[in-house]
Amino acid sequence: MQDKALVWKRVEEHQAEFCALSDRVWGMPEICYTEYRSVAEHSTMLRQQGFRVTENVADIPTAVMGEAGEGGPIIAILGEYDALPGLSQASGVAHYSPLPGNGQGHGCGHNLLGSAALLAATALKEWLAERGLPGRVRYYGCPAEEGGAAKSFMARAGAFDGVDVAITWHPSTQHEVAKPLSLANTRMDFFFTGRSSHAAASPHLGRSALDAVELMNVGVQYLREHVPQDSRIHYAMLDSGGIAPNVVQAKAAVRYAIRSRDVHAMFDLNERVKKVAQGAAMMTETQLEISIMSAVSNLLGNRPLEETMQRNLEALGTVPFDQADYAFAAEIQATLTAEELESCYRKSGVKPAQPKALSDYIVPLDSHGEVMIGSTDVGDVSWVIPTVQAHIPTMAIGTPGHSWQLTAQGKMPAAHKGLAHVAKVMAATAVDVLTDPALLAQIKQAYAAQISEKPYKCPIPADVKPPVQPRPADL
Repeated sequence: MQDKALVWKRVEEHQAEFCALSDRVWGMPEICYTEYRSVAEHSTMLRQQGFRVTENVADIPTAVMGEAGEGGPIIAILGEYDALPGLSQASGVAHYSPLPGNGQGHGCGHNLLGSAALLAATALKEWLAERGLPGRVRYYGCPAEEGGAAKSFMARAGAFDGVDVAITWHPSTQHEVAKPLSLANTRMDFFFTGRSSHAAASPHLGRSALDAVELMNVGVQYLREHVPQDSRIHYAMLDSGGIAPNVVQAKAAVRYAIRSRDVHAMFDLNERVKKVAQGAAMMTETQLEISIMSAVSNLLGNRPLEETMQRNLEALGTVPFDQADYAFAAEIQATLTAEELESCYRKSGVKPAQPKALSDYIVPLDSHGEVMIGSTDVGDVSWVIPTVQAHIPTMAIGTPGHSWQLTAQGKMPAAHKGLAHVAKVMAATAVDVLTDPALLAQIKQAYAAQISEKPYKCPIPADVKPPVQPRPADL
């Protein structure tokens, strides 16, 4: 425990400056591939802490990597800092109160995610130096987790080559080692081109691209009945062809998110959706172009790593919330529905005897909750290196992901306490890997067994490039 106490002390010494980093990023919310200010903040902090910095990782201007140490195993600690559109919200206010500006907000807590990961990496760097041990720690600042699949592009480019273990976390309402459950996901755009015409005087001369989109949507609706029940297919209109009903729409486009529990099953489902689109194009005599925007793989678990993180979580205990934290969490809960509160317990599989405003318990490693899962590009990292992820509470129980309530809690003292707590969990897990060669061998053996039959295949085609956005003119 001496090594753990030392690395935890280093977390505590740096806690204030990394909470300040988190707050700065919260105040500059930037969405998918536009995180220029946020990555600059993280790059500056990496240099201040003495890391060797590599920018423009995988040809993504808003991705950065910092490395410290020499020789030995390489531990990657993954951070994120992208925000979401439409989730602007004043801090510390328990009613909907968007801030002036572009409407973006940290409604998934990635301001905390990146800062805690960098805090853990900093503490681990200093622990390695003080102990004089071989080993390297890398902090990966990863943009565009929300729909942009940056880690998938990074994995495809070899950014994680040579790394032995990856550790990360996500803000949550619970203390738990994250279950290795996620859906592989492809975002695919379908562009239909027809022929415009007067919708009343010469409708027979038109070929409606909007009809093609609507027929595709109907076809996929029927397809949903004949896919595995844990698959998900959703869509959003990109272009409905204009606002003039008396013109046959010559162009229309729709974006589909196609999800499956397994990346290889997702490839098959992708082809079935494509066939529906091709059928719609045939029926309407329109031309079809298909373009993949992004894609991610499902998560692979690693039992030895998960057990190691669980032991560290249990040794450390729960986040030391105080009465003021509980009071504000209760105010947030007052804005939620009974269903939202109950859903949180159903997902974890643990419900305390008395209602809670904040989690003061640790979810067992093998708890079985309700399976309602989304997608993450951490999945692609888990296919190329053994990966583990923690969930630590930074918000009131029941807080929905991607909500103004989550944004409102992102700078509060409870969130800062969770940030420091998870940094300790991640750093201690890394210490175990670096000091126990037998454990590292078990981790690698478990990983090798998983990919032996189905090696990693990046779900993003080789010719698809990251949809990098231009740097703002004022930077």
